[in-house]
Amino acid sequence: MSEDEGAAGEAPGAPIPAVETVGLTRRFGTLTAVDALTLSVPRATIFGLLGPNGAGKTTTLKMLTTLLPPSAGTARVSGLDVVAQPREVRREIGYVPQLVSAEGALTAWENLMVFARLHGVPRRERDERVRQALEMIGLAEASGVIVKKFSGGMIRRLEIAQAIIHRPSVLLLDEPTVGLDPVARRTVWEHVRELRELLGTTVLLTTHYMEEADELCDAVAILHRGRMAALGPPAQLKAQVGEGATLDDVFAHHTGNALDTGGTYREVARTRRTARRLG
Repeated sequence: MSEDEGAAGEAPGAPIPAVETVGLTRRFGTLTAVDALTLSVPRATIFGLLGPNGAGKTTTLKMLTTLLPPSAGTARVSGLDVVAQPREVRREIGYVPQLVSAEGALTAWENLMVFARLHGVPRRERDERVRQALEMIGLAEASGVIVKKFSGGMIRRLEIAQAIIHRPSVLLLDEPTVGLDPVARRTVWEHVRELRELLGTTVLLTTHYMEEADELCDAVAILHRGRMAALGPPAQLKAQVGEGATLDDVFAHHTGNALDTGGTYREVARTRRTARRLG
């Protein structure tokens, strides 16, 4: 289907959203982790899912990447249904999970070659794709270095390169800067912006860092206990709360609670493991 044809129910000529969910829900027994989430992410934008650990951010990403089936509702990526067309969806996306996915015993070049093969990049194009990816993320001079010698920021940049080696239309990042120092975080932010500006990639990221969302995102959805508490551009959401408001203030306004990023014991342990592995 072309963008001009539109998805079912859309006006003729309306562009297909990069990501669209309607009533998306995921239950684990009696726990509803994501509760009737409805949102639409335009193409070539950076969109943030915000909230504390346990808000439903990672569960939403896992449904969008076809790793977890919805309990109810629908989700489409580039017009493709995540349940009915999982293989096609996986060809359209790149995914960087929270936990480290780069292989420490391989070089940066070797890691990217592995991902190029996994994603079906034609053999004749692999060397050039890997070279371009390394240049884009600023690791060309470290292409032959074993990844276990990399800093945390370098590892995250390599993982983003792994996720875009097949040139996906949508890149999903789960807490992309968790465990990184402020300088490394800002370097990652710069490369995320470049992906949108140079390649037209749609980026959907999860974070509980409100500064990160304010700096990067064209629009955000604030999740609280699995439900959407607020939706819109950061500047608009802050203006609605009052002059000088922050996204933390927006969260407190819409949920009645101050932002608590502590999470459960399991979530805290996972975050600390990731931080240690990223150095």
